[in-house]
Amino acid sequence: MRNNFVSRFPDGTSRNWRDWRWQLRHRVTSLSALAGILERPVGDGAELRRLMSLYPMAITPYYLSLIKPDDDQDPLALQCVPDTREVECSADLADDPLGEDRSMPVPNLVQRYPDRVLAIVTHRCATYCRHCNRKRFWKTSQASSWKSRLTAMVRYVSETPKIREVILSGGDPLMLDDASLEWILSAFASIPHVEVLRIGSRVPAVLPMRITGNLCRILKRYRPLWFNTQFNHPAEITPDAARACNRIQEAGIPVSNQSVLLQGVNDSPDAMQDLLNGLQKMSVRPYYLFHCEPARGCNHFRTDVRTGLKLMEKLHQRCSGLALPQYVADLPGREGKVPLWPLSQPIKNALRKHQDFFDNFE
Repeated sequence: MRNNFVSRFPDGTSRNWRDWRWQLRHRVTSLSALAGILERPVGDGAELRRLMSLYPMAITPYYLSLIKPDDDQDPLALQCVPDTREVECSADLADDPLGEDRSMPVPNLVQRYPDRVLAIVTHRCATYCRHCNRKRFWKTSQASSWKSRLTAMVRYVSETPKIREVILSGGDPLMLDDASLEWILSAFASIPHVEVLRIGSRVPAVLPMRITGNLCRILKRYRPLWFNTQFNHPAEITPDAARACNRIQEAGIPVSNQSVLLQGVNDSPDAMQDLLNGLQKMSVRPYYLFHCEPARGCNHFRTDVRTGLKLMEKLHQRCSGLALPQYVADLPGREGKVPLWPLSQPIKNALRKHQDFFDNFE
């Protein structure tokens, strides 16, 4: 935390700063508030206001404190501050590039593989990442209670013996309070054929104080449980983030990282090498590096495949095998994740089949 940064918020004290609920209550959601806290202009005008009506903004004080206010191209700011390029997208880009909505046997439960499902337990996030492939949910209200939604999901899983793994996702599952999260974990864990639970959460990077002792005690009760997070830039690896990951690990839960390749954020060999080495130092396994998907509102973040392949060649020369992620593209429907590196003829054939996912491949 930068000196005196906490004092820019109402009730800003060191004690409150460490309270995840205080962080959520004081998220920055307007451009005027953002400009005041960063103490610099951040843009305004009709186009930005229209953008905010489509894709709202929410940034935790903690994550804001990591941004360099005098750098318009700060890689963390690019990930959370609205950009007019989000509405300068071609009409052929999809709100749902993976076809998740067509793969839901019950609402908010995605089944793209026979043996596992992904439960969208909430649409809320601590910080809304501008590259998110589920931006379509940001303004969608969930009329029914979370318990009634989850009851339908649990019923479907219990009636489908092939399912052995359940992934809690969102939004961010850790936006739920401890009691709600435990109810969900317990409900799925009680199904005899469910062998493994997984949580996907960006909280360690954007709200590390959410990883409390009580939360870790709850998670420990539902092992085998795997925790996947998302760090995209070395500036996100802080002592607070390291403590959060270490707490999860001390509960006996492995932590893996799924980065997204983002133009201007982490598409340089130096930035990505520092990120991967930093993850390895925290004992967080670099698992996937995702090729950014063609979701509406995200096109300015997308590199072409050649950039990703060249990056992986350099990382292969520079990084330990323990720090090297698998570079993949998540394709629509049941095709799932396709490894892109090292490039082989079957992979080339898959890329040609999905030219809309990959610019300038040939």
